Amino acid sequence: MEVKSYKAGSVGQVEVEAAPFGDKVLYRTLKDAVVMFQANQRQGTVNTRGRSEVSGSNKKPYKQKHTGRARAGDRKSPIWRGGGTVHGPKPRDYSYHMPAKARRVATRSAIAGKLQDGEVVVADLGGFSTPSAKAARKVLADLGSPRRALVVLNDRSEAIYKSFRNFPGVTVRTADELCAFDVVSGGLVIAETGALEKLATRVGMAQES
Repeated sequence: MEVKSYKAGSVGQVEVEAAPFGDKVLYRTLKDAVVMFQANQRQGTVNTRGRSEVSGSNKKPYKQKHTGRARAGDRKSPIWRGGGTVHGPKPRDYSYHMPAKARRVATRSAIAGKLQDGEVVVADLGGFSTPSAKAARKVLADLGSPRRALVVLNDRSEAIYKSFRNFPGVTVRTADELCAFDVVSGGLVIAETGALEKLATRVGMAQES
């Protein structure tokens, strides 16, 4: 399959082996992986106080009978202002995990979808020996100034990370840590030379045999 290539300011075409990523997008598995990722990001620290936790006296505000008012036990009742909350949220852990094989399939499907949509660029990023936002801006401008972009690296590079980190909508990941959510929400995928081959080794269809 031919995808866009970028090198030294020029955009062209390059042949990429797409077979390891399959020819179908498994939307159900992909959605499950995205929802799992979002659930795992939830802090779950919200807390409300019940009537036993709010401050206040346990004394009856007035006598039980002969006042013409509804009977009341204390000022911490949920129906009173400042009282406790009924069945309110408590701290909890929202995280869960899909099987490793399902996560690989979801990541593979996400990449296959990007390949089919023509949203993958193989780029030579070897020129980032030091952090340079100016060089990063030029790369994005040459590629059409995408509103969102995902830069996929072979290995960690502090220079490239620092070059792209201040651009809104641009995310930098390595091939080893990339997940389906990153691909789906990342917009244009700018893969460093060799990154797709590394992803194929990690999540490709050969891993399921």
